[in-house]
Amino acid sequence: SSSVHYKGATLMDKEEFYYFRQKLQKTQKEMAQLLGTSLKAVESYEQGWRNIPAPVERQVLFFLAMKMETYENPAPCWEIRCCNPEMQKSCPAWEFKSGHLCWFINGTICQGKPQASWRQKIALCKKCEIFASLMNYWGLPAENRTVDGRKKGRGQFFKK
Repeated sequence: SSSVHYKGATLMDKEEFYYFRQKLQKTQKEMAQLLGTSLKAVESYEQGWRNIPAPVERQVLFFLAMKMETYENPAPCWEIRCCNPEMQKSCPAWEFKSGHLCWFINGTICQGKPQASWRQKIALCKKCEIFASLMNYWGLPAENRTVDGRKKGRGQFFKK
């Protein structure tokens, strides 16, 4: 089992950003408006000239989740992960009754404690069936594969 090496590397790369923008049916200009950033920033993300910041990655994934029209509401994360009542009471996903969005909410108590950063949290979430259900809905590839099926390199989306 390998582990994620952070070292400032972004987990979402230019191919995923472009793929997600296409799935959201947004032009670069519309995506910039939606993310509250400049058109130049969106162009730079897609060209690979700029790393995709954690808040942008988070927003893009949230918009994908909100656009899921035919998605059946899954069981909440605390049921799927069999969290005990004490963990539930200290977890913001339970507090806000958002077990299907646990991956979006910072401070969740996955693996017994909140994670220190979005990067650490999303690395755990990408190994979890709740987040996987969102990715599967959008027809995204299995871990460690690109959209076109090639094996992914270091520091990229879906990395174990």
